[in-house]
Amino acid sequence: MRTFPEKLHEAQAACNSLLCVGLDPDPQKIPQHLLARFDLPQAVYHFNAAIIEATQAFASTFKPNLAFFEALGVQGWTVFKKTLETIPPDKLVIADAKRGDIGNTARKYAEAFFVQFDCDAITVAPYMGADSVLPFLGFAGKAAFVLGLTSNPGADDFEKQTIVSTNEEPKPLYLAVAQKVSQWQTEMPGTAGLVVGATQADAMRAIREETPSLPFLIPGVGTQGGDLHLAVSEGAANGGPVLINASRGILYATTGRDFAEAAALQAQKLAQQMPYQA
Repeated sequence: MRTFPEKLHEAQAACNSLLCVGLDPDPQKIPQHLLARFDLPQAVYHFNAAIIEATQAFASTFKPNLAFFEALGVQGWTVFKKTLETIPPDKLVIADAKRGDIGNTARKYAEAFFVQFDCDAITVAPYMGADSVLPFLGFAGKAAFVLGLTSNPGADDFEKQTIVSTNEEPKPLYLAVAQKVSQWQTEMPGTAGLVVGATQADAMRAIREETPSLPFLIPGVGTQGGDLHLAVSEGAANGGPVLINASRGILYATTGRDFAEAAALQAQKLAQQMPYQA
């Protein structure tokens, strides 16, 4: 069985791009002609399908954000499944679910997304420690991207706080998380990765030095103001694997009937700025 890094390498090399397209289908931003033609769940599905078809040549990975599907109620899970079936098999899928709970619950979350939906990766929260993360790392060929240093302003509340451990120098919490995730990686058959926001480029090099081989999922370019070139240079320092996520800037490049064409142009523009380096 191929490992997640092997699959990522193949997918990125095939499209010569580090781009990951986030699927955050907001009903308030979906083009009106879709909402006029379909009920809301179907409009979301057709929107997703058009975006996927338009951008697949420029992206190795798609990252559906579960909140936008769960908000549709029971039908949202059907839309999620149909959206996954629309993604070409040579592309990777990261379920942006940010799950994090005690071990027996984490195992069921992992089964849901890795077995039932066959996603390649999932985002998880590390706050509850090893027993909330390790179940996601028990699946060979799959990956868990652990929230390390996120792009939102609230990252200051906890992630950047200095912690003191016995017999260790004080360090920011995000660095302690990175070190622990790197340790877990050596113990499990799955792949551990880190979510590191593009708005945190000043800290990204230190995180990369602590985790030289872990894949980074980097959101926050575009709408959130992260610098694309810094994110690539710092995140991929010393050959570290990276995925650069873009969502709203691609999905809502326009809300007219030509939304898919506009999304393709924006995805192509971004992809050309971050070619894959083997």
